[in-house]
This record gives sequence, C-alpha cells and structure tokens, in this order.
Amino acid sequence: MFKGSLKTKSIAQAGIIAALYVVLTYVAHLFDLDSKAVQLRFSEALTILPVLTGAAIPGVTLGCLLANILMGCVLMDIVLGPVATLLGAIGTWMLRDKPYLAWIPPVISNMVIVPFVLWKGYGLPGDTYLMNTLTVCLGEVLSCGVLGIMLYRSVKDVPHLFD
Repeated sequence: MFKGSLKTKSIAQAGIIAALYVVLTYVAHLFDLDSKAVQLRFSEALTILPVLTGAAIPGVTLGCLLANILMGCVLMDIVLGPVATLLGAIGTWMLRDKPYLAWIPPVISNMVIVPFVLWKGYGLPGDTYLMNTLTVCLGEVLSCGVLGIMLYRSVKDVPHLFD
C-alpha cells in the first residue's frame, strides 16, 4: 500500500510541476520576456526541483513540451526544447547533493540546444549563433541560477512538500 501511495504522490507532483511550468511560461510571455535578446522564462526556475524530488524530472519535461505546443512553437522547438529540459533536469538530479551548483546543467543544456533551434528552427541568421548562445546563457543563468536558487531556498525546508 505504501508503494502505491508513493507512486501516486510522485505522479501528482510531476503533474503539478508540469502545470506550473506551463503557467509560468505564459506569464513570461504576457510580459513579453520570452522574445527579447535575453529570453527569461520564469518556468525554468523549476528546473532546480529535481534536487528535492525525482518527480520534477518528468514534471519539467512534460511542462516544457506542453508549453511549447501551446505557445505555437515550431516542431524542432517542440521536440528539442523538452530534450534540453530533460537533460538539464537529469543533471540537476545528479547534483542533488550540491544544490547550489545544481542549476548549472539546465543552463548548459539550453545554451547548447536552444541557439541551434533558433538558427535552424526559427531561421535566425547563422552569424548570430554565438550571440544567441550568450543571450540564451544569460537568460538561463537568471532563470535557473537566480530564480531557481531563490525557489530552492524558499521551499527546501517546507515540511512534507517533497518527501
């Protein structure tokens, strides 16, 4: 019985995290923060959550997939965006014993994958690739590093939230 309850709780956590990811993506879009030189997705702060629960890995991945579909992204972004998020979330989980470094894998995975998507998927000129890499990196550092660590510090000690 306990095992089933744990599985149910993990599925519920993943679903809630996915829903939060979609909502936070829409909030950033409403403020036009997702289309500037430095893209700021509040939802990327959630990529710190694998430090606290493995359920966050499918949660942020599914959230990214749904957000990209609902936002009308190109197919390449619908596929590769969640791949970048999944790789980052797995890296975060692997660094769960070092939470103040665990925000780095999502930054790296997005910094590598997203500029390629901007170039090939959205047709940005190839000569802006390096600039896109730098601006994606900056946006991810703000989202995953600054906001993610703020989120982690806010929820890490909340009793029974992620156990």
